[in-house]
Amino acid sequence: MNVDVVRPDELGEAELGRWRAFQAATPSLHSPFLSPEFTRIVGGVRPRTRVGVLREHDEIVGFFPFERASLGRGLPVAPGLTDAQGLVHAPGVGWDAVALLRGCGITVWEFDHLVAGQRPFAAYEELRAASPTIDLADGYDHYRGILQGRSPSFLRDLEKKYARLGRQIGPVTAVLDERDPDALATLTAWKSAQYRRTGRSDRFAHRWIVELVERLLHERSDTFGGLLTMLYADGAPVAGHLGLRQGSVIAAWFPAYDTAFRRYSPGLLQHLAMAHEAAADGVEVIDLGRGDKTYKDELKTREILVAEGRVIRAVPSAAVNWLRRAPVRRLRRTVLANPRLYSAADQVLRAAARTRDALGRRVRKEVDPR
Repeated sequence: MNVDVVRPDELGEAELGRWRAFQAATPSLHSPFLSPEFTRIVGGVRPRTRVGVLREHDEIVGFFPFERASLGRGLPVAPGLTDAQGLVHAPGVGWDAVALLRGCGITVWEFDHLVAGQRPFAAYEELRAASPTIDLADGYDHYRGILQGRSPSFLRDLEKKYARLGRQIGPVTAVLDERDPDALATLTAWKSAQYRRTGRSDRFAHRWIVELVERLLHERSDTFGGLLTMLYADGAPVAGHLGLRQGSVIAAWFPAYDTAFRRYSPGLLQHLAMAHEAAADGVEVIDLGRGDKTYKDELKTREILVAEGRVIRAVPSAAVNWLRRAPVRRLRRTVLANPRLYSAADQVLRAAARTRDALGRRVRKEVDPR
């Protein structure tokens, strides 16, 4: 097996068509994050994005999207943002993980959302985690029935809040595929505020992420596109979600809401509205993404597993990468696996955010006492 490394924009239509065919043939590869369109768009804002094209007897049998970092370190495409990672391959094809890295010119490949079925990478998995999903294959009414059967009070309370929002604010409407750039700006402002409020790093402080989501908003093809869903009350934006759609699959990504409407549980209302509109438009699965969040547990119907780990070649630079990254990754896994540690860490981050905001207000008052 030979590997040719190219930039995403160097792939021709024949190669892109083969990539899409491989995806369509294997259910575990259906995620929009594994589509050639996503890799191509990321390549426009992350110049080190590459694709390893695998050939066997001069026939293309796989595509391996990755990012080449310093010291030969390999990362997933759009590192830190992608919820599905792996090699997109023809059914039945096998490969050697270390030989793949050698062919791509990297010494390490780190992954944190490896999809199922990637057997050659299985020996390098360090843990597996659940990624909750919403199954809409039988329609929204069937999904609603599952929620009602599991927790009647949960669904009843949400539907009461939906009705109350309409009475107190104005008619509630949902737009599955909003194209207005101002709506995207509103959503990212909400999300940035949420990151700061909870002490997390603001992803939208990075210009490449802002540019990426702006490009995705305008990306539309027969098979792939960015999907901005918004919930409005009396024409005012209440909550929204930016995700990706490929065929019948939506990958959840950036949900956020206006905190002025917090008493209505706008995030949950938006997800239910999105599920309702998406099911009517032919969507069968909404992948909520890895992560222990209460709202995901409340909305999910099943789970899929993704894996975290790394493939390492036996070369000096790979050892340097391991020494730099292993302690941090080990600590992160320990915190995530222990609910008490996770809760304590979350409280520390939120307290730090409140302290930072209070200091900021004090400084602004001293500078401008008005």
